[in-house]
Amino acid sequence: MISDRKLEHLLICKHYDVQYKNKKTGFEDIELIHNALPEINKEEIDISTNAFGKKLESPLIITAITGGHPSALGINKELAKVAEKEKIGLGLGSQRAAIEDSSLIETYSIARENAPNALLIGNIGAPQIIGNSEDSIEFAQKAVDMIGSDILAIHLNALQESIQPEGDINATGYLEGIQNISENIEVPIMVKETGTGIASKEAISLEKVGVDFIDLAGAGGTSWAAVETYRDEDRYLGELFWDWGIPTAVSTVELANSINIPIVSSGGIRSGLDAAKAIALGAESVGIALPILKNAFISHSELINFIKKFNDSLKIAMFLVGAKNLKELRNSNLIIKGETKDWLEERDFNTKIYSRRK
Repeated sequence: MISDRKLEHLLICKHYDVQYKNKKTGFEDIELIHNALPEINKEEIDISTNAFGKKLESPLIITAITGGHPSALGINKELAKVAEKEKIGLGLGSQRAAIEDSSLIETYSIARENAPNALLIGNIGAPQIIGNSEDSIEFAQKAVDMIGSDILAIHLNALQESIQPEGDINATGYLEGIQNISENIEVPIMVKETGTGIASKEAISLEKVGVDFIDLAGAGGTSWAAVETYRDEDRYLGELFWDWGIPTAVSTVELANSINIPIVSSGGIRSGLDAAKAIALGAESVGIALPILKNAFISHSELINFIKKFNDSLKIAMFLVGAKNLKELRNSNLIIKGETKDWLEERDFNTKIYSRRK
């Protein structure tokens, strides 16, 4: 059952190390250029953004984690309360389970009940919107209505589907299905990866079919191949593809230099400094999942403390480069070095354009 699988995913993320082993995000290769004369007041730095239709007091979005099992109800309630209080965005886990079993709807709708004003992002999988056009539209609309979502995310998880024993490995028609939803659902559409990144060619295709936002969810954070490894008695495939994917920093540069729609950089973001680097590379905001989930399991105060530390470290990074808002941060100078530079140059992206932007 889908519901049982959702519970397994939650417990595995809670109790096991499911992060990439040898592949990193690439942010370790990004060096923001220190400004010894910032000429700004740190207390006046503005980290708010309006890029997603609602004003967020921080560019932090809690990205898709939970739902689809009764045990997720309490977690989503907690996350919603925090999103409402801190005025940040919240993305829920795949809503397929509740669309197919109405008894699970409350594990998702609890979010809107506790976050009436927050930016809520619904979530369906690309495999569920291929084929019959009318059925796909109905499926997507049920997801939107279930939580009163402001944005509907369509997630891509080809790696996870490939390794799951029950995975859907027919990806024929993904792009057509996404275009169908983009043209027939009234709320903005986000396409999000689930930890293996998005390259420029695919991002361009998504923009062309009407997608409004992309969450690139690159490699270096949670590996869903790792999660599936712990579910399978034969761990061969999970171990083999554990580190598969495009590093988050690389994917961020590729998309920022290829498309004109807002980008969420996620996948291994762990601090406000990581966020500052991602935004300086061109992202509008950043997403965090695993650390949020782990803190939610501890206590409300730990979760609030994590977010406050995140925001403060972002402001410190902005202070040190002399950026008083996110727009100025996106135009700050930085150096790309190491494997990230090598990767981007092999892909014909000019890394020098970031070093002297103002």
